[in-house]
Amino acid sequence: MKFGFLTGCLQNMTLEEKMAYAHDVGFTALDVSCWPRDNSRDYSGSDIDVENLTVQDVKNIKSWQKEYHIEFSSLAYYDNMLHPDKKIRDKYKNHLKAVIEAADRLGTPLVGCFIGKDQTKSLEENFDEFEVLFNELVGFAEQHGVKLMIENCPMPGWQEDGLPGTISYSPELWDEMFKRVPSKSFGLNFDPSHLHWLHIDYLRALRDYKDRIFHVDAKDVIVDEDRFKYYGIFGKKLNREHEEDLGFWTPVIPGLGDINWSEFYNTLKDIGFDTYFSIEHEDRRFAGNNEEVKKGLEYSYNYLNPIIHEFK
Repeated sequence: MKFGFLTGCLQNMTLEEKMAYAHDVGFTALDVSCWPRDNSRDYSGSDIDVENLTVQDVKNIKSWQKEYHIEFSSLAYYDNMLHPDKKIRDKYKNHLKAVIEAADRLGTPLVGCFIGKDQTKSLEENFDEFEVLFNELVGFAEQHGVKLMIENCPMPGWQEDGLPGTISYSPELWDEMFKRVPSKSFGLNFDPSHLHWLHIDYLRALRDYKDRIFHVDAKDVIVDEDRFKYYGIFGKKLNREHEEDLGFWTPVIPGLGDINWSEFYNTLKDIGFDTYFSIEHEDRRFAGNNEEVKKGLEYSYNYLNPIIHEFK
């Protein structure tokens, strides 16, 4: 199993510098952030300018991969692919296709994205539009020898009052997703933390969707059950500190939250998963500058790596 992290957490570093850092720590893979150069999304990054990727860029990146012994587990681009503004939606679709083409050129097996949601339409209408768009996108990915995967974050910050901003965050919705886009080149970037704060059994989900799990996001979470009982399932509504502040859950680095990583790994072993495991660093306590971010990454590496070696 290859162990890495999503690169967008480190700002103002070149891709080569991130690869060198990853190698020095002991990581063997990177999930490379590939948002457009001009973007303002939190936790995003543009480590590869996929829309202007030259032959020399590809040669340089492959050379760095050999030098630092780093695989790319995935190219990452997570935006609202069902955005209600058609011009914006088309822009996102075209960029995702450029990410897929870049993955093909770099020999990267996976591309990660969101589905998103058009909040002006019903869930059924959203799934109808998803079916058309994602059969096209998955077909495009297959033509390039790449698999497309969805991360199961609800994105409450994308909708009013913290309601879900995607249509792909629970097993119920996954069933509909895979019914409408049945290709085996379409799967999940599995993040247990979101399932946990949604009070969904993440170990059962691992077992039930083992054939659709292409990649694992290692992110932890603390759920305050007393505050959950106070705010309820729809979360905090007043005096929110940020757009994803639902009042009862906090994302943290692996090892500092509720996820039982040893049990999680045992389940991965049971289902035969042996590909990519990648830290997604969104812990606000280890943020603000790259040195703090690195402390968080290295804490998680030191916590998880012995489990990974035991898993082998």
